[in-house]
Order: sequence, then structure tokens, then C-alpha cells
Amino acid sequence: MLLSTRIALQSKGFFGVLGERIQEGGTFAMSLIVISFLIMLFLIVRAFLKLKAPKTIFDKLIKLINQLALIALTIGLFNQWLGLIQVFDSFESLNDVEPQVFASGLKITLLSVIFGGFVFLVGRIMTFVLTWFRQESE
Repeated sequence: MLLSTRIALQSKGFFGVLGERIQEGGTFAMSLIVISFLIMLFLIVRAFLKLKAPKTIFDKLIKLINQLALIALTIGLFNQWLGLIQVFDSFESLNDVEPQVFASGLKITLLSVIFGGFVFLVGRIMTFVLTWFRQESE
């Protein structure tokens, strides 16, 4: 019992690992991606509630969802380019670069793109689903 409690307390869990990845990928850019994801989720729920609303209101919500998804992806790509420049600048000053250090730097630069891409995919899939439901209800 004591061993299982100790293991449970030591395991980070999903949100612990997610928090670490957000910090590794750059707190500012990753926070912007998370904020855009949360706003996008709010707009998705609102669009589901407004399926019967006039077409202009529904189309405005769809456009906002798509724009937020694209912003998240763009922030992720921009953060990756900045990270790659930093990685190459730090390796330029070193004489002998170890592959582990180089791989670690590349992994960190890819984290923001993965999160931004995830937000983009969720936004686009939900846009498809919302449009489909809207057409089915008409």
C-alpha cells in the first residue's frame, strides 16, 4: 500500500507532463497557443448552440474559429524558427557538438509546432463537423 501510494505521488500524470512540455517549448508562445485554444473551444461551444441562428452569425463564428486555429499554428511555426536560430547560434559557439545536445535542442523547437498543429487540427475538424451539422439541420 505504501509503495503504490509513493508511485502514484511520484508519477506526474497527463497535466504534469503537459505543463513541463509547455515550459520546454517556450512559456510565452505556448501560453498564447493555449489561450487561443481555450478561446477557440469557447467559440466552438457557442457555434454548437447557435446552429439554428441566422447564417451570418454562424458563418462569423466559423471564421473566428478558423482564424484562431491558424493563429495558433502560425505562432507555433514562428516560435520554432526563433528556437532554431537560438539552437544554431549556441552550436556555432561550440567546437564539438554532441548529437544528444543537438537532438535535445531540435526537440524543444518542435514542441510549439506540435501544439499549434494540434490546435489547428481541432479547429478545422470542428469547423467541418459544425458545418455538417448545420447542413443537416437545414
